[in-house]
Amino acid sequence: MLSGIEFVLIGIAALAAGAVNALAGGGTLITFPMLTFLGVPAVAANVTNTVALCPGYFGGTLAQWNDLRGQKSRLWIVVPASILGGVIGGFLLLRTGERLFRELVPYLILLASVLLAIQEPVRAWLVRRLGESHSGSGMEKLAWLPVGLASIYGGYFGAGLSVIVLSALGLTLEDTLTRLNALKQAVAFTVNVAAAIFFLFSGQVVWAAALVMAIGALIGGTLGGRLAGRIKPSTLRWTVVAIGVLISIIYFVHG
Repeated sequence: MLSGIEFVLIGIAALAAGAVNALAGGGTLITFPMLTFLGVPAVAANVTNTVALCPGYFGGTLAQWNDLRGQKSRLWIVVPASILGGVIGGFLLLRTGERLFRELVPYLILLASVLLAIQEPVRAWLVRRLGESHSGSGMEKLAWLPVGLASIYGGYFGAGLSVIVLSALGLTLEDTLTRLNALKQAVAFTVNVAAAIFFLFSGQVVWAAALVMAIGALIGGTLGGRLAGRIKPSTLRWTVVAIGVLISIIYFVHG
């Protein structure tokens, strides 16, 4: 049972994560370690984190709704793959077991930190690739495959999912980065919701913490949106990367 001060800490972490996600991404690297630090088992912490952050992903998708117009055919390709991948990832998480998952945690956090670190090079690669004049209509029908694989990772451990999905979309689709970004938000939201619905029946959700986190993430996302332009996303991103690497080292040392 979490105490009052622990709920305050969770709320602050979720608020910070919401703001970070709105500005640079990587909020899970704040909320997940906080939950485990407060004694929530690793699997339950990951499940709770997935459920709690769904409203934030919905807000991100809604904010870019206009850029999704005209992409209905693509959504029919990637959304089913996202749903299936999210459920498979969630299933694998619950089948992993607490002990093994806790052993994997430092590697997953380190992977997420690396993904966040390479976000800008990935975007630069996409800008160069999308600037090339060649048709990708044949590849577009195969978008479900890389998106599905990315979604499995997202259902299992969501940190860094956005970078993977954006890369997967960039491999198979030809469009502006803005429109691909909107599609990425829709995929991330779908993966999270699919995994969250699967987790509802797992008995692993710490509901009181999830509610506090959901509220904190929504407030943080709103604040983050207002701070856009005042804080350099690159500075914030590298701060989160440093925190993630430090946390992974702590997990490696102390387990």
